[in-house]
Amino acid sequence: MGQVRRVRDASLGTQLFVLQMVIVLLAVGGTGGVWANHTRAQLDSLYEQRALAIAQSVAGLPQVRAAFDIKDPQSVLQPLALSVQQTTGADYVVIANREQTRYAHPNAALIGKRLSTDGASVLNTGKSWVGTETGTIGTTVRGKAPIFDEYGNVIGLVSVGVLQTTVTSQLAGALPPLVWTALAVLLSGLAAAALITARVRRQTFGLEPREIAGLLEQREGVLHGVKEGVLALDLAGRVTLVNDSARELLGEVGEDLTQMPVSERMRDVLGGADPGEDRIVLHGERVLVLNRTPVSVRGQHRGWVVTLRDRTELVRLARELDDTSSATEALRAQAHEFANRMHTVVGLLELGEHDAAIGFITRTTRGTYATGLRDRVQDPTLAALLLAKSAEAAERGVQLVLSEDSAVAEDVLGDPQDAVLVVGNLVANAMDALDGATGTIEVSVLTDAEGLHVRVGDSGPGIAPDLVEEVFREGFTTKAAQSGPRGLGLALTRQACLRRGGWVKVGNADGAVFTALLPAPLREPVR
Repeated sequence: MGQVRRVRDASLGTQLFVLQMVIVLLAVGGTGGVWANHTRAQLDSLYEQRALAIAQSVAGLPQVRAAFDIKDPQSVLQPLALSVQQTTGADYVVIANREQTRYAHPNAALIGKRLSTDGASVLNTGKSWVGTETGTIGTTVRGKAPIFDEYGNVIGLVSVGVLQTTVTSQLAGALPPLVWTALAVLLSGLAAAALITARVRRQTFGLEPREIAGLLEQREGVLHGVKEGVLALDLAGRVTLVNDSARELLGEVGEDLTQMPVSERMRDVLGGADPGEDRIVLHGERVLVLNRTPVSVRGQHRGWVVTLRDRTELVRLARELDDTSSATEALRAQAHEFANRMHTVVGLLELGEHDAAIGFITRTTRGTYATGLRDRVQDPTLAALLLAKSAEAAERGVQLVLSEDSAVAEDVLGDPQDAVLVVGNLVANAMDALDGATGTIEVSVLTDAEGLHVRVGDSGPGIAPDLVEEVFREGFTTKAAQSGPRGLGLALTRQACLRRGGWVKVGNADGAVFTALLPAPLREPVR
């Protein structure tokens, strides 16, 4: 019991070695036992047939048949039987009459006495018999054959036998090759067990099962405790590991990349078709940042690990900060312009040019951009955005013009968040397209039964025909070497429009022209 406990508490390598050796021993022992039994059965059958052949040969001799007709048969049959026994190597040759009285026997004292084993089956049926019986000289493998007279009647029998000790000794003579073979197999099994044990140790880094289980538990705890999503892929693109955060960000995760319900852009980043760091991908309502890192074990490439970070809230805050900055710049520009006008008015008053001062004030307040903007765009949020973008454009040397057909009634947009996102991103994209050059941006916003129609055109170089669809892909940008999450504005614009059942398109007409439809829900204007 103590030995079993010591083996059970031994290392994994020792347990594997002992288990393999037990298996080898059982296999060799079982094979040896089967071989020995089979060989013994073959030897028994061989000696039985040999004994029967001798018995049938003796029974068929004419002098044996003739001896049964003389007064003293044993005088002829005993020397004949001893001669056959010596010649063939049999352990005994016995000849008996139909009454089973011996006429020949290796022990002359037993001649004239009845057979020690019953020969009635041979005498009565006239058929030969083989088997194992115990007689006066011991247990023998024997064969019995009937002796027929000239008329075909059974007049006696011949019994020839070989001692089982003789068969056993021959079997023992065949054992040394078996023993050497078994020893060679044992040694081979010992070497194989040692190699397998060493290989298992290398593959498990010498760790015991309890240590491996502990590492697995720690790994699972760490992976599922990490706030970032973690996705592991093997060389064939199959998902080998995914933590809770990745499932929360991606939703359903298939067995491989082809089964994932994600966009082509996401599949390109996960599969390596779009390499690089901090790849920005839109997935549903989320803005994700992906990093794909190769995994190597012992110098061999095994797959990739992809980390996913949710930047949705950060992008939203950045957009709100950008809107706030634009509004601040607009207020700063207006304050600067107002200060200049006030200085002019004060100067005219100090000079006593009261009529000139009044005329200047009248011209300044009549038909300002803000006044014209509020007449056509009565929604305060959208109007404030356009006013801020107008000030930002002026700072860049760009003229932002609101088209005459613009008409947005007050309080019809409901939640203006999507409208601000679409208009703001399209105007910001137009200003980026001019890239610091002087130019004009024309904005048209119009509400009707379908929803909010937006058109933004710039006097820039336009969009290359092969990039008409590409510009809406997240991460796409025509500006090189710029930091930050570039290429999200148009992708977010399209996402907002599609989410509401609308669309966004781009064309060229003396520059790029973006048109978008942001469908209802709209509300009736307040009366």
